[in-house]
Amino acid sequence: MDDRPEPGILHRFGPRNRSLRRQLLIWVLLPQLVLWGAGGVATYRLAVSYVNQAADATLSQASRALARRVKPIGSGLLIDFPRAAQEILETDPNDRLFYMVSTPPGQFVLGNNNIPMPPREMAPRLNDPYFYDGEIASPDEAGEGGPGSVVKVRIAALYLTYGEPEGKQQWMLVQVARGMAHREDLFKNILVDTLLPLSALIPLMTMIVWVGTGAGLKPLLRLRKEVEGRSPLDLAPLQVESAPQEVRSLVRALNELLASVRQNVNAQKRFIADAAHQLRTPLAGLKSQTALAMAATEDPALLARLKLVDQSAARGAHLISQLLMLARADPDAAVANDMAPLDVVAFVHDIVAECVPRALRAGIDLGMGEEAEAAEDGGAPLQIRAHALLLREALTNVIDNAIKYTGSGGEITVRVLPDGGDVLIIVSDNGPGIAEADRGRVFERFVRATDQGDGCGLGLPIVRDILAQHGGTVALRDAQPHGLQVELRLPGL
Repeated sequence: MDDRPEPGILHRFGPRNRSLRRQLLIWVLLPQLVLWGAGGVATYRLAVSYVNQAADATLSQASRALARRVKPIGSGLLIDFPRAAQEILETDPNDRLFYMVSTPPGQFVLGNNNIPMPPREMAPRLNDPYFYDGEIASPDEAGEGGPGSVVKVRIAALYLTYGEPEGKQQWMLVQVARGMAHREDLFKNILVDTLLPLSALIPLMTMIVWVGTGAGLKPLLRLRKEVEGRSPLDLAPLQVESAPQEVRSLVRALNELLASVRQNVNAQKRFIADAAHQLRTPLAGLKSQTALAMAATEDPALLARLKLVDQSAARGAHLISQLLMLARADPDAAVANDMAPLDVVAFVHDIVAECVPRALRAGIDLGMGEEAEAAEDGGAPLQIRAHALLLREALTNVIDNAIKYTGSGGEITVRVLPDGGDVLIIVSDNGPGIAEADRGRVFERFVRATDQGDGCGLGLPIVRDILAQHGGTVALRDAQPHGLQVELRLPGL
């Protein structure tokens, strides 16, 4: 036997991703629609009750009035019912009145002999009319429903006695019937006139509820935007005071989670920084001792082994340097006070000049584009607000990667361009480039797109974090006719 609880009403009512605002609207309007339907049924029944009471009162008066026109004379009856009065009662097609006098009850005397007798369960009761529903076959002349049709009627039956005091008392039955079509039209009119205004209120109320729920949920929307607009590394606590009372416990729980994550991240940063600092000195000593050993021996086999040790130590030192820069380049570690206005063209020109010797040793032509040279020669300066040391590290990483992987005889061009309110620093090479499928992965730490070179897979993640710290972005694109183009976008001043 499955003891699991059944899905909740909300899950059965619709998809689980239904918005809170829509759910509130449904739960507010759904009872109103049910009440609207119940109100319509109740209104119809009340209209039927009151109209029947009024119609029955009219039939009662008509039956008594007709009874007064039948007067006993001796053992017989005198019917004082002018023909003109009969025509008035019988010729209205919209509200036709039928009547019949019978004595003894059931023995036709006057009127329409098609009126059905009272049900048998109605025992005769003097001077107090009975009311019941029935059907009458319409006479041949034009009337309600057309010739030969059946007319639904409401009937009042009044039992009376007559006769001389010394004679035998006799019974007389006076029946008056009226068609129900007019009454049903009245029911419908009352129902329509009652429900139509209520129906018009439903859309209006829907709009009011929709606007009201939107206004009530604005604090939640502000909270959502505050969370959505954050960097993945922004672990600052949320503002509890700005949250609605109903979700403050949720915000506090989120703040506790953020605090725990922040402590773990800080612990990892401290570990990386401390480990890198502790490893830097032994590796530097290892390189020095390796250099001394290489100088003190002439054995080719030993020299080859020492060169491998020196290369491994150099790679380890480079990795440690990258780890330290990665910890420093973390967007969460940015200090706004360290930012200062920076002339981008002059700044990039200095970095390119520093990298030219390394490019020449690799047999690569490294230079600035014509746009940057024109700006440097007298154009309007392109300025950004930046941390000069971190941005230098980012651009140096990009140029160093281009030098490593372009290959001898290649070309590297660095350009600085304005783009709306932003400044673009574009580094283009004609090397092998990076496959489009790998361009998203190379921004992950310790991921490399090639086995060539001695990189450690931290260069582009460092560039991404430094650009994010400055409010910018980095993108990889194809260079023409072949190669890779690295685009650094920074907000200008």
